[in-house]
Amino acid sequence: MTDRKTELAANLAKVEERITAACAAAGRERESVTLIVVTKTYPASDVRILSELGVRHVAENRDQDAAPKAAACVDLPLKWHFVGQLQTNKVRSVVGYADVVQSVDRSRLVSALSKEAVRAGREVGCLIQVALDAGESARGERGGVAPGGIEELADLVAAAPALRLDGLMTVAPLAGEYAGREQAAFERLMDLSTDLRRAHPAATMVSAGMSADLEQAVAAGATHVRVGTAVLGVRPRLG
Repeated sequence: MTDRKTELAANLAKVEERITAACAAAGRERESVTLIVVTKTYPASDVRILSELGVRHVAENRDQDAAPKAAACVDLPLKWHFVGQLQTNKVRSVVGYADVVQSVDRSRLVSALSKEAVRAGREVGCLIQVALDAGESARGERGGVAPGGIEELADLVAAAPALRLDGLMTVAPLAGEYAGREQAAFERLMDLSTDLRRAHPAATMVSAGMSADLEQAVAAGATHVRVGTAVLGVRPRLG
């Protein structure tokens, strides 16, 4: 086993222990939480090692990093998630490899995703990114639609050709009433998910929690956690 594989295996085991303990504390089955490893800034060689270690879900937040990496790993049994703010001029590229786009936050993006998914002959899963630091009708600091905008966007996704409404995503906000209150933020997301599922029963996915706050996300009921640093290490600074 290479040094890097040994390192990643040890890190994965620690994260697995944390998720298992969080599930036990919340009275949940371990299988109810899916780990997504966020591989941004790390090479395709790391993605290959993660796949060998049993990881099946990986995430990227920049198309210029993700597209070549996904192409280099096309033979692996992976589900690719796009989690960053997505500009419409990158949609054609992202639709080429992403199985799920977790950062849907405006109607123009829904239209672009649908058009390119139809063109590519693919079905793309979509999560509405919820900004809990936004007012009822604004957008958040790091993207996302305010809670008041979820229903309209969800209906657009559900009606759009080649798109599938999978659920909701959030990032713990750094400002506003939920700043420093990660579990309260994630519990609010779960309430919004309950509301969404009344109209869209299949939209059961709730993506929340990262390396620092995955326990709070599991406690609140998240179905997916997005972990980067705790698995891959501290990322090099981008120039």
